[in-house]
This record gives sequence, C-alpha cells and structure tokens, in this order.
Amino acid sequence: MAKILVVDDDQGMRDFLEIMLTKEGYKVSCYGDPEKALIRSGKEKYDLVITDLKMPKMDGIAFLKRIKEKEPECQVILITAFASGETALSAMKEGAYDYIEKDFDIDDLKKIIRAALDKKGVKNDDARFLKDIESGVAFGGMIGKSKEMLKVYSTIKKVAETSANILILGESGTGKELVAKAIHENSPRKDMPFVVINCGGIPENLLESEFFGYMKGSFTGAFTDKAGLFEVASKGTIFLDEIGELPTLLQVKLLRVVQEKTFRRIGGAEDIKVDVRIISATNQILENKVKEGSFREDLYYRLNVIPVHLPALRHRKEDIPVLTKYFIEKYSREFSKDVITISTYALELLIDYPFPGNIRELENMIERCVALETTNIILPDNLFICHNTEKEENILDFNFSETGIQLNEELAKIERRLIQKALTKSNGSKTMAAELLHVSFDSLRYRIEKLGIENQ
Repeated sequence: MAKILVVDDDQGMRDFLEIMLTKEGYKVSCYGDPEKALIRSGKEKYDLVITDLKMPKMDGIAFLKRIKEKEPECQVILITAFASGETALSAMKEGAYDYIEKDFDIDDLKKIIRAALDKKGVKNDDARFLKDIESGVAFGGMIGKSKEMLKVYSTIKKVAETSANILILGESGTGKELVAKAIHENSPRKDMPFVVINCGGIPENLLESEFFGYMKGSFTGAFTDKAGLFEVASKGTIFLDEIGELPTLLQVKLLRVVQEKTFRRIGGAEDIKVDVRIISATNQILENKVKEGSFREDLYYRLNVIPVHLPALRHRKEDIPVLTKYFIEKYSREFSKDVITISTYALELLIDYPFPGNIRELENMIERCVALETTNIILPDNLFICHNTEKEENILDFNFSETGIQLNEELAKIERRLIQKALTKSNGSKTMAAELLHVSFDSLRYRIEKLGIENQ
C-alpha cells in the first residue's frame, strides 16, 4: 500500500486530502507543522509527499529540499495558490515531481499522484493486485483468471484486512477451503493458526468436545484436560466447513462464542476468552434453513457479515484449460509419467461438460487419466465422460386433473427420481450421490429409507 505524507497548515485541506486519498486505497499521514512532518519522515519512509508551498514556519521549497536530503527517491507534489512559471522552475530544480494549483480538479490530482507513484515504481494497491493476478493464473492456491475468479480474488484482498466474520457460499467441490485459507494468509493473522473443522464430518456427540475441549473426568475416557479447536485457533482463524450441518445445540453455543468471545470446556467452570476470526462455508441455502427453523437466524446474521460467492466451474468455463494443464502437470510429476498435454477434442469435451462435482470432479478425472494413460497425450476415450444422447424424461412433465394433484405425493416422486439418478450416476456410492445432490450423507440416507429406495 503506497504511503503518502500530506503537509499543509490548512486543517480543511488536510482533512479533505486525507479522506480522498484513504478512499483511493493509500495509507495517509497528515501534518500541519513541517518540522513535525520531517521528524515523522525520519521514522517512516513515504512514497509520496504532498505539501503546500506557502506555510508559516517553512515554505514548500525548503521542505522539499529537506525531504530529498533524507529520501532522494521520494516523489513530491507541491500545492500552491500562487502558481507561476518561476515557482514551477524552482520546484522542478529541487526535485519536485509536479505542482498543482489549490483550486485543482480532483481527477487531475489523482492522475498526477498515480503518475508520480508509477515513476517511483509504486502503483495503487488495487491496480497492482489485479495486474499481477491477470498476468498469471494462480492466487492463494486457486487457479483461474476468468472475470468471475478475478472478482473472488479482489473480494478476498478487500476482506482479508478486516476482522469481520465471513460466509463462503458455493457448490461442493468449488474450493471453499482454498478461499478461507487465502483470506487467512492475506490477513494480519497469517502467522497464527489456521484451523479447519468439518461440521458435517464429525459425529454430533463428539463435535462439542472438538469445538471447546473438556476437563479431566468430565466424562468416561476424559483422562486429561484437552484444549478445543477454538483454543488452538486463538489469535488466528477458524474455518467452519459445512456450517449448515451444525446441530441446534452447538448453534447456541457457537453464538455465544461469536457474540461474547468466550466459552467453557465440557466440565469446566471458568470462561475462556478467545480472539479468533470465524470463516464459515456452506453449499446449502442457509436462508431456507433459517425459514425452516433448522438454523438460528441470529447466528446466520452473525456469521454472514461478509458473504463471498464462489462460482461453479460451469460458470467459469474459460478456466477449464488452465486448470486441466495444472492438474496434468501435477499428476505427471506425482506418477512419474510423461503425459504433457490433452488433445484438442478431449479439451472441448471437458469445456462442454457441466461438471456437477466442479473442480474436485475435474481433478479426479485428470488424475485418473494421467494414471492410466500410456502415451504422452490424454485422448477423448480416456475421459470417461458419459454422453447421454437420448432425451431425458422430464420429471415435471404431468398434467393437472380436474381434481388437482396430491402435492406431497408428487414431490416425493420427484425426490425419489432425483435420488435414483444420483445413485446411478455415482455407481451406487451414497457419498458421491450426496455430493451431487448437495446434501449431507446422513440426510441422503434418511431420505433413502423414508422413500423406500432400494440399495443400488
């Protein structure tokens, strides 16, 4: 972030410049006394100085000379109400970058500032960030330079500096944990722990002890005190994946942590204070769970301070070629293979494929291809993409009779058909079918039993 020092004895001008420059993304320090500004400049290096020409204790030219003695590379812009050719010549001789009259146009000043920083080799932070991203394809472990991903990168950069809780929204397999990790690694907490908890992957009876820990003797098997993951993550970031699967009782206890920054271990009598940033993620529509009453509304709003939407792979198809190339190189090294590319037609098939499993499915597909490939090129026959040329039956294709329909029965039929199709596509794997349907494994198993669907 470019650092700018403003020196002007006019309080109104200082306030105006501080507000304007801060909004532009610069770090700004303001002084009315040139001597104090010089003392400060000896302690902190600035990329740019904006100074008034006429000041009581020291004029702008004298201040310019002193600054240049300390920091020759620092760029200086003079502001004056009495602009003249002589003034400009004196300023330029002493090393000023430019000068501008006090009734300046804001856009003109912004352009001069950007040009001065460019000359020094410092660009506006946002501009530099986007340029760096666009020149490559990777950021924080994520691959892609589509417009959708550039928006995600930019959002990560903006929210990382804050301490606000974040909710990452996206389908299964889109890389939500990578986003959480990128936010942590670009934040002031980057040197502190990053702790991951899968709220849908830990049995409910163990989840509380994982969250908050327990005291010795609090239950059978508690032979020693144990710190929970919230304690482990103190001063750092905790990532709650699949937050929509969090049991109601734990929602209440998590709300207390979010609101009061305190909790108690199981069997403990003392409150433990914790400083931790919470990043949550879900592939569900939490608003619907709030309406159903299965997710607390107050907790939802506490966690969803800043939402980050992660696009599905089918909505960023231009990233498929670079992702494919990355995975080919990754697994060629891992398997010591000489697979170096993919055929044009095979790549076209990947681009046309909807990828219900998103990046996870693409990676799995390329890993399998590289492992089985006997040549140095991936061919279409090895992709194992299922192409159904027959027109699929429309599960909503029915007519209302004169007496209407039984809504619950028809919805059950639709749900049964969708689950059967998911089980067929996943070759009977309930775990994969649950991912395709964006529900938890336990939820799918319950629906299968409720609807009487035969095991496949």
